[in-house]
Amino acid sequence: MSKTLLNATNISHTFDYPLFSKIDFALQEQESIAIVGRSGSGKSTLLHIFSSFIQPNEGTVKLLEKNLYTLKENELEKIRRYDLGIIFQAHYLFKGMKAIENLEIATLLANESIDTKLLERLEIKELMEQKIGELSGGQQQRISIARVLSKKPKIIFADEPTGNLDKETAKLVMDVLLKYIEVHNAAMILVTHDEEMARLCNKSFRLENQALKEF
Repeated sequence: MSKTLLNATNISHTFDYPLFSKIDFALQEQESIAIVGRSGSGKSTLLHIFSSFIQPNEGTVKLLEKNLYTLKENELEKIRRYDLGIIFQAHYLFKGMKAIENLEIATLLANESIDTKLLERLEIKELMEQKIGELSGGQQQRISIARVLSKKPKIIFADEPTGNLDKETAKLVMDVLLKYIEVHNAAMILVTHDEEMARLCNKSFRLENQALKEF
């Protein structure tokens, strides 16, 4: 039986207006779930609530069997460092450093080593000695994804990871992410505007009218 990695109950959140209300959500090992919706619907906010960065107005989030928003900051930091992989549309790489140095920082912090086969699958192995500022946007995004996966996270939270990529490269990235989940018994929540990418996941949900519904 698959283990539940994330279980969110009765999640509601408001900024200047209600974003969503009474959302229940669960994520199992080896599961990939896509969340789609219009801009401003609250997709990224929901992802940030699930991944420990925004506390919801109401509801609870259990992550790896721990009640997320009752943990002390040092406990949260430990989970973020070792168990969670966050992929943003903006890659937040160190531009003055080489690609390999960006990966080394991530693996050092997580006590892991660089996976050369992962670099080959992402088609970036030959870029390792180049500085980040010398690379294209698509190459930088793949370096960023390699940096996250090099940590060997248990859950991947991906916010538009293929948004700036051409279709062929986006498919390559999705294949790598889905293969990682299978091999490492991990899971992924993907926020995307691209329903074609969403359909590659095990399940797809739409966030609209303040509710999250599977489609």
